[in-house]
This record gives sequence, C-alpha cells and structure tokens, in this order.
Amino acid sequence: MLLWYAGLSVLLVYFVFQSAGVDYRLVVAGSLLPLAVDLPFLGLAYGHTLLGSVALLVAVMLLTIGRPRLLRRRLLCLPIGAFCGLVLSAAWANTDVFWWPFTGASLPDGSLLPAPGLVVLEELAGLAACAWIVYRFGLADGGRRDDFLRSGRLRAPASS
Repeated sequence: MLLWYAGLSVLLVYFVFQSAGVDYRLVVAGSLLPLAVDLPFLGLAYGHTLLGSVALLVAVMLLTIGRPRLLRRRLLCLPIGAFCGLVLSAAWANTDVFWWPFTGASLPDGSLLPAPGLVVLEELAGLAACAWIVYRFGLADGGRRDDFLRSGRLRAPASS
C-alpha cells in the first residue's frame, strides 16, 4: 500500500497546489501517517478520523507560532499529506470512523486494508503515478533525484 499513498498523494498535491514550495517528502510521510497510527490497532482507528488530521494541523499551527514562516509552510505539508491519506484510503466512506467521536465514543471495527485484489490494483496505480513523477520531473537523473531527496521539491526540467 505504499506506492498508492506515495504516488497519488504527490500527484494530488502537485495538481491542486501548483506550488514550488511544497516539500513532497513530508506530503508522502503525512499520507502514510493514518496507516502508521492505526497499524497497532490492526484496523481503522484514530488515524483515519477527521479529528486526527485536524489535530495534526492545529498542532503544526500552534507549534510554529513565532517560528520562521518557512518552517510553518514546510511543516504544513505533513497534515496536507494526512488529509490526502484520508482521501486515498476512502476513510470518509466509513462515517462512524471518519466522524469519530461525533458518531459515538467507541470506534467500530473496520479493516485497515481493502480486499487483496483492490490492494494490487491500487499499488499498480501508485506505481504508474510514481513512474509518471520520475518521468515528468527527470528523477532518473542522479543530480535531480539527489536534489529532490535533499530539498523535497519537484522541479520540471527545462524544455528544450
């Protein structure tokens, strides 16, 4: 399930924000955060709630008060990625989990991963997204790839 979240969250953020200042490393980390939080529960839990991603957003905003604006902008990529993770996991389709605690104090049972066949299809789509990202941003070139790994930014190669 890694390629699905990594590739598609990068594409979503790239096409929605069109910003050179996005740290896509943090977007990917944020998109995997709901899975990481819920892994110990072996099912949908707090990581897949809207409250979890909103709490992360509020924490970033509060913890960066009085700090450099660039730090806040960069760290905001983490909750943006977490919201992408909610969208890509279709967490919103399980209203009892997504809207917890507003729908009740206890979390209902829900599988952390979809059916195996769907996982394969999602991973293939994620692989295609990652391949497009590598092609579009010239990440096959070692220098461009190193720049991305160092800065988290994606820059389109100059057209010839």
